[in-house]
Amino acid sequence: MYSLDDGKILINLAKESIKTHFSEKEPNITEDIKQKYSDKRGVFVTLNKDGQLRGCIGFTEPIYILYEAILKAAKSAAFQDPRFPPVQQDEIDSLSIEISILTPPQLIKVRKSEDYLKEIKIGKDGLIIKTGLSSGLLLPQVASEYDWDVEKLLRHTCMKANLSYEAWKDLKHEIYKFQAQIFSEEDGVVVEK
Repeated sequence: MYSLDDGKILINLAKESIKTHFSEKEPNITEDIKQKYSDKRGVFVTLNKDGQLRGCIGFTEPIYILYEAILKAAKSAAFQDPRFPPVQQDEIDSLSIEISILTPPQLIKVRKSEDYLKEIKIGKDGLIIKTGLSSGLLLPQVASEYDWDVEKLLRHTCMKANLSYEAWKDLKHEIYKFQAQIFSEEDGVVVEK
């Protein structure tokens, strides 16, 4: 678990990663940051502008150490999310940043699809569905933000993988759950959600 002070540092790191893109400089990474945030972690960085999604990209698996994952995810969310045009320099100050630090995904093992309804907790669990080359992911906070129940969360996760709404009922698809520690910038103040 990370402290609120850690959250502030990591959000500032994400912001720095986006800002330095325009100056073609590298973010200033202190030895303290390198040492303190050296665990490998899955991370998502979400950018919002005027209460609307502006970009969201991350890594479900712990393939990068935390500070590197934040740098890469922030830059990708700002400039490589295919759903949005790249962030412009004059937008940076109007962006609010949210960081989700993930636990490793765990396969949910069930005998019948209805058992998923008991294994998933709204507001706590994010989901990944995998099948062949296709996968879809929703962060834990999404279901709460939209007031979904478990079945709606499963359906929308399927939709993210370009599967039918009912694909979660087919046990050949693997469904994973994970949790996240979430830090969010709200009106210039960093809070833990």
